Amino acid sequence: MMKKAYVFLATGFEEIEAIGTIDVLRRGNIETISVSITGEYNVTGAHGIVVKADILFNDADFSDADALVLPGGMPGSNNLNDFSPLKEQLVSQYNKGKLVAAICAAPLVLGGLGLLEGKKATCYPSFEPTLTGATATSEATETDGNVITGKGPGLVFDFALAIISKLNSPQIAAETAAGLLI
Repeated sequence: MMKKAYVFLATGFEEIEAIGTIDVLRRGNIETISVSITGEYNVTGAHGIVVKADILFNDADFSDADALVLPGGMPGSNNLNDFSPLKEQLVSQYNKGKLVAAICAAPLVLGGLGLLEGKKATCYPSFEPTLTGATATSEATETDGNVITGKGPGLVFDFALAIISKLNSPQIAAETAAGLLI
């Protein structure tokens, strides 16, 4: 059965992190669905690129989610953090032992929910204070239990491959990386 990931889009999301993650996850045999939290299908990223989401948050059923993924960017990460229904889903997902993942500034959402307590986590430089309860590292990605964090846009491949490795296998992640010439 194919694993399923949902990637959340808020106004001001980091385009490379969102599109790169969606693309790489799909290459790694993970059904990946982009979700708008804005109430509109078209969501404008931090650099003015408009992306059409696959589904609206209110129309989605996340009960089949293997991973919930947050791209970073500003003000996108703050907009994700301000959306309570998403935060409820993240806590539920985490409490079921299923994967939550965030890159760049977006780990601030997980930190604010207490989901990084006692874990290693990475984020965009200067956002370390938002990783409440975590041991902040400067690694490209950190996988600790059912949480994956990524550092930033230039490391989106590392981030997405870490998700593939966790959901599918390190072998599928390596095959996906090879296909991307990484």
